[in-house]
Amino acid sequence: MSNLRNQVQLIGNVGNAPEIKNFESGKKVSSFSLATNEYYHKEGEKIQQTEWHNVVAWGKQAELIEKYVDKGKEVAIRGKLTSRSYEAQNGEKRYVTEILVSEILFLGGSENPKE
Repeated sequence: MSNLRNQVQLIGNVGNAPEIKNFESGKKVSSFSLATNEYYHKEGEKIQQTEWHNVVAWGKQAELIEKYVDKGKEVAIRGKLTSRSYEAQNGEKRYVTEILVSEILFLGGSENPKE
């Protein structure tokens, strides 16, 4: 059960084109938002509730995302929750919770690289 600690699995649609950053060291990072949808019925009406998640991937996972993932693509991810803080330009401290990807699976469509 120890491998169940801090593990997240989500299936959703990429909300924006992944942002890719290359560092002088050769490392690569990708970040994007992921939308997951839940549906429920209220007074006979089907209602969709969307949750947005911040996703970050490094190294090989970032390379795969750069090559195969674009806005709207359905993906399954596995990773862990991480939190960090930073100081905004106005001096205000901001907090961010992200999912750090350890595995990604491409769903719903062609596996051909983006052109």
